[in-house]
Amino acid sequence: MNDLIKELIDAADKAIREERFDDLMNFYTEDAVLVIKPGLEVQGKEAIKKAFIKIAGYFKNSIIPTQGKMLMIEAGDTVLVMSQTLLEADNKSESEFSMNRRATYIYRNIDGKWLCAIDNSYGTSLLD
Repeated sequence: MNDLIKELIDAADKAIREERFDDLMNFYTEDAVLVIKPGLEVQGKEAIKKAFIKIAGYFKNSIIPTQGKMLMIEAGDTVLVMSQTLLEADNKSESEFSMNRRATYIYRNIDGKWLCAIDNSYGTSLLD
């Protein structure tokens, strides 16, 4: 299961890099939540898609997300993913947000398919 979730995250990162935002929505639950930045979240696939388009623009369409070390904890149909998320972009030095994050993702198994329900690239730094 860990390998499958990692493959899904890698495929989602590739869709972000290639700006295939319609394809990216296939990785999310209908009611998924995306943390855009501390204090700002969106819910639902349409809002998440619009957010990723804006995020791509913010990074001048050059964002490259990758995952480093990962730890997964499974409980039935739910998986908590803790990941070192690394972001590269042409203008990363201009960003007010860290490009090296300790993300938390929640995946749920819905009808035999693992989907992201909560996408929080900021992880516990939201507590700061």
